[in-house]
Amino acid sequence: MVIYGVALLAGCMMAGLVIGDLLGEMLNIDSNLGGVGIAMLLLIFITGVLKDRGKMADSTSSGINFWNAMYIPIVVAMAASQNVVAAFSGGMVALVAGVLAVVLGLALVPLLTGKRPETALEEAPLPDENRPRTSVTTGAPVLDRSRHASPTPAHKH
Repeated sequence: MVIYGVALLAGCMMAGLVIGDLLGEMLNIDSNLGGVGIAMLLLIFITGVLKDRGKMADSTSSGINFWNAMYIPIVVAMAASQNVVAAFSGGMVALVAGVLAVVLGLALVPLLTGKRPETALEEAPLPDENRPRTSVTTGAPVLDRSRHASPTPAHKH
């Protein structure tokens, strides 16, 4: 049921917030330290384990997918409300840390996918010439004018 997916998400969120509060207290920070991120990691881990064991129904996944779609706009709105000026007033450390995180994240993509960039292109399937082409937006057949065009006359008048 969809409600099970929402319940799983809520449980992960509560656990993540509690862990984030505990981390904040341990480091003498009067704030939640990474609670939402911990919650998302818990959700990814638990759903992966449940899917591997065959215990995740499709309807449960749809409840999780709904809130995953809602998560990105919420995080963007939360990030927009943060004080960016205060981060830059911390000096070059904040800027270097942000750039380094993005560069390292991009560099890890091939490693995490298990492919080298040059082999990814080699493995891409080529289009089948005999398969009819369809429009991406409507799904209607597309006439390939290059295959059906009549040859141009070779003689001049």
